[in-house]
Amino acid sequence: MEETIEVARAAQVPQQRGEQLPDTAVRYAKERHWDVFPGAWLEAEGGVERCSCGEPSCARPGAHPVREDWTNQATGSATVARRLWSKQPNASVLLPTGRTFDAVDVPETAGFLALARMERMDLALGPVTLTPGRRMQFFVLPGAATKAPDLVRKLGWPPASLDLRVLGEGDWVAAPPTRVGGRGAVQWVRKPTTANRWLPDTEELISPLAYACGRERRP
Repeated sequence: MEETIEVARAAQVPQQRGEQLPDTAVRYAKERHWDVFPGAWLEAEGGVERCSCGEPSCARPGAHPVREDWTNQATGSATVARRLWSKQPNASVLLPTGRTFDAVDVPETAGFLALARMERMDLALGPVTLTPGRRMQFFVLPGAATKAPDLVRKLGWPPASLDLRVLGEGDWVAAPPTRVGGRGAVQWVRKPTTANRWLPDTEELISPLAYACGRERRP
């Protein structure tokens, strides 16, 4: 019962800012020193929102890179970010991983269970997002993608058995308030603040995350 209450408390998503995408992209670059780059966007067609890429079966409508060289396009300059979004104000805000942070990606239910345990343990957390696809992404120090498999093994889990993956170099995350198709927008579960500017190492969070994902896989 106590765990259920803690999970419910952890799952209270804070109210999101009503910022426009260009302003948000600039703020991420200026205040957090995160690299940002513009992605696809949603276009209304016959009352239906479709991805600007034109692919009817797009897996991430309105929230994926549009250029093959997106890794070179990503910028940490607020001035450059403002110029990029001035060309397409509706472009999604994407953040490359493997630079200033990696992201541990888990199912929503496992994420909130892990979050409740982390807060009970007084672990230092970085920003955490919730996607419309019901995934949670915990921001951690770069290098997590290479360390996570061994850390999970040491906890007694075969890495392939858990629905837990780490987004590192060569990958990216969609940042709030990017919208994904008609499913809604990416949200902050734990917003970026001055208190969480220093990110935790994967080793600090992997145990509660693996435990929660292990609970998820049990029949």
